[in-house]
Amino acid sequence: MLLDMAGEFQTALWETAWMLGIATLFSIIIGVPLGIFLFATSKGMFWQNKMIQSLAGTIINIFRSLPYMILLILLIPLTKWLLGTTTGPTAASISLTIAGIPFYARLVETALREIDRGVIEAAEACGASSWLIIKEVLIPEAKSGMIAGLTITMISLLGYSAMAGMIGGGGLGDLAIRFGYHRFQTEVMIATVIILIILVQLIQWLGDRLAKRAKKVAQS
Repeated sequence: MLLDMAGEFQTALWETAWMLGIATLFSIIIGVPLGIFLFATSKGMFWQNKMIQSLAGTIINIFRSLPYMILLILLIPLTKWLLGTTTGPTAASISLTIAGIPFYARLVETALREIDRGVIEAAEACGASSWLIIKEVLIPEAKSGMIAGLTITMISLLGYSAMAGMIGGGGLGDLAIRFGYHRFQTEVMIATVIILIILVQLIQWLGDRLAKRAKKVAQS
């Protein structure tokens, strides 16, 4: 039975990779600057602004507090407006992206807070501009933590992508629901779970290796 569905599994795996790739890319592109902004506007930092920091933090926390399924449903009108459809992996990637950005932004902020303040103060004492500090101090020092945070984000997004299959998002979740649940093909459900476990392990393994390498570079 599973061999007969090899094509279905291949398509579902590609759709999951597509959703995860889009969401991860935009989580990096927007989440990293947003996390840096949250850190830089916090108390004692070079862009300190309590009002802006609180406002941005509140908005991020609102999105983070929403369960993914609720967020997925809330974003259906936006998805329809942007793409003209609410089904398929590309449509599902919009909700994944909106879920991933605030999640990763907070992890980036956390990684930055682990930097020794003395390093930042030393750069400021040398007359370095805020942008130079971000480029030459913050990002290099926090890179290991940011990679670890991205690993966590990708694993979370992988789980969300499976849930997106419940409303026609495609991917492994959709395959498990259509065949494993509605058609009572238990072997399909089990195979899907095994594939997701393998993907999580691969992401975690690669993320750990990259994080360790970045940490060694920062310490050298």
